Amino acid sequence: MSALRAKSDILSRLAILTTASAIAMTGSAFAQDAPKPVLTVYTYDSFVPDWGPGPKIEAAFEARCGCDLQFQGLEDGVAILNRLKLEGPSTPADVVIGLTTDLVPEAKATGLFAESGVDLSPLALPIAYDDPVFVPFDYSYLAVMVDTEAVKSWPKSLDELVTGDPEQKIAIEDARTSTPGLGLLLWFRAVYGDEAPEKWAEFSDRILTVTPGWSEAYGLFTSGEMPLVLSYTTSAAYHMIEEGTDRYQAAAFAEGQYLQIEVAAMIEGTDQPELARDFLAFILTSEFQAIIPTGNWAYPVIEGVELPAAFDKLIKVDKPLYIDPETVAENRREWTREWLEALGR
Repeated sequence: MSALRAKSDILSRLAILTTASAIAMTGSAFAQDAPKPVLTVYTYDSFVPDWGPGPKIEAAFEARCGCDLQFQGLEDGVAILNRLKLEGPSTPADVVIGLTTDLVPEAKATGLFAESGVDLSPLALPIAYDDPVFVPFDYSYLAVMVDTEAVKSWPKSLDELVTGDPEQKIAIEDARTSTPGLGLLLWFRAVYGDEAPEKWAEFSDRILTVTPGWSEAYGLFTSGEMPLVLSYTTSAAYHMIEEGTDRYQAAAFAEGQYLQIEVAAMIEGTDQPELARDFLAFILTSEFQAIIPTGNWAYPVIEGVELPAAFDKLIKVDKPLYIDPETVAENRREWTREWLEALGR
């Protein structure tokens, strides 16, 4: 009897061990198959394609986060903010990247954004910047890009752009949906003040089309539909590096170029707050910033990032123009109304 009992005990223990092992292996398999946490990032359309910075940033961040970073492209920076206003606290976004400092007070007023917790001391911008919510990720200066094979002379100042040959057409972006479009609105204000509406009316004869975002306008320009387009001083670097041509150049304006700083922030109601803060902190690393010059065709916001030689050929901006974001927030609706009326829209 004792031998049978011992044998039974051994068999029971083996059964228990086998079951425990099976449970452990099953648990391990579940752990391996468990879905990665998803970080949803709203951005603008040109950030997302293979030729934009999105894919490289996605690969670099996912290599360190163990997460699934998903970019969702919208038309442009202003359109992103408009979308968030519509969605409110129910927005599926965890992070937003692609607004500009011009929109910061208005964005904060939505109550949708949380403090980043990011140390901004590495920043090296043309102006002083300190904000607990919005983290800069690149900057450039607005410029009129010129197809030098289509025209032999072009505006050398904002005033020449306004008063010049109306047959020499330009594509601009909509100030209601596009950050460069808003930037041009502010550029006019910075130079002309209260005379801006009259200048817009005079300039309207030169505008061939107003597009919702940058991609549409620039596509028309490079396809030869018009010789001028509103873009950035750094756009010329793209053509020099990727296409090996000096054909497309930025016009240096005597009054100065308008400074545009792009920023990112996390959504207050995100269910991935740690991941969101990690992503914002990642923005100010050399790994992220090294992608910016030839990914987003803009300047990095920290020092120590090597720029391609083509950036040395870009126009030098001695007069950065910039309107305080609080002033923009107080007046954007009225200035936009004046813009619409001046252009007959």
